[in-house]
Amino acid sequence: MEANQSYRLINLILYFLRLGTTGFGGPVALVGYMHRDLVEKKTWISEDDYKEGLALAQLAPGPLAAQLAIYMGYVHYGVLGSTLVGIAFVLPSFLMVLALGYFYVLFDGIPWMQAVFYGVGATVMAIIAVAAYKLSRKSIGGNKLYWAIAIVLAISTFIAEQESIWLILLAGGISWWYSRAPKQVQSVNWLPGVFLFWQFNGSEVDHEKLLDIGLFFLKAGAFVFGSGLAIVPFLYGGVVNEYQWLNEQQFLDAVAVAMITPGPVVITVGFIGYLTAGWMGAIVAALATFLPCYLFTVLPAPYFKKYGKHPGIKSFVDGVTAGAIGAIIGAVFVLSKRQFTDIGSVVIAVVSLLILIRFKKTPEPLLILAGAVAGIIYKLIV
Repeated sequence: MEANQSYRLINLILYFLRLGTTGFGGPVALVGYMHRDLVEKKTWISEDDYKEGLALAQLAPGPLAAQLAIYMGYVHYGVLGSTLVGIAFVLPSFLMVLALGYFYVLFDGIPWMQAVFYGVGATVMAIIAVAAYKLSRKSIGGNKLYWAIAIVLAISTFIAEQESIWLILLAGGISWWYSRAPKQVQSVNWLPGVFLFWQFNGSEVDHEKLLDIGLFFLKAGAFVFGSGLAIVPFLYGGVVNEYQWLNEQQFLDAVAVAMITPGPVVITVGFIGYLTAGWMGAIVAALATFLPCYLFTVLPAPYFKKYGKHPGIKSFVDGVTAGAIGAIIGAVFVLSKRQFTDIGSVVIAVVSLLILIRFKKTPEPLLILAGAVAGIIYKLIV
């Protein structure tokens, strides 16, 4: 699908400002929204450019949805476009978590948050399931090799509860080799799986609190691969166990805030920063987290644009894309395992799914609001 390049930068900025304000569902849903809106509906971005952006976002450390948004800005408007789009995408949710952080401190916790999160979380599962289905159907189609890659990545992500950068790289390598192999080899149905998982452990830095916050979240943004959800275990280890900035309940509330607000899930760092050191802590935490993902997207972007159409590189990118989609599908099952704890959450999710299937143009924010109300009502009854 060819891109329609007649749009202006302001159009793209306004789109991502809206997506950052109303885009619920976390990284799985957000990458699906971008494909639906920018590739299929508006045709501002070509299918190939989208795949390149998704591959780059998956290969580089940092939050998946934010990196893909930054790359979408780069496609036709370079560094200026990526910078303004990145700010527009992250700013709305950052301001929301800052406000929630203020009221959280003011009222010593938000008791109703768990009830809201209960309903919203169940509704979000329906949204991201639909988004993952559409994304896999469009990007993988009927290619058996790519489906095999996606299934392996989905299973590994579900088992390990984190994405493996090595398996994703291996998927790209297999796709590249397969595209160059003789037809006799291509007819063989096989796929090796090497389950290697990479983890970074940093050393403790003993400085002032803001410096500690900056260095810790810079490390989180630079060394955690995968979607925004992948950063949560890393944050827990540092914020609760190592530095003891928050207790366990405060950390769980921070994750809940990120889930009930639109935009990237990793924006929870703003809430954590606010509880730790006020609004300056929130700003430092957010800047430190998103700076690496911005640089890891913008710096290699020219090479992806220049060489991405080469048959060998394109095949590698297609394999990485299949692996990324598999990891996204695996993340859906990981989230489902945690979300569906009783019959109420299952019922809310199923009803939401049926609404999305029957009424395809249902606005996601309206469905999210209905889910929040349903969660509050269910908790009041039960």
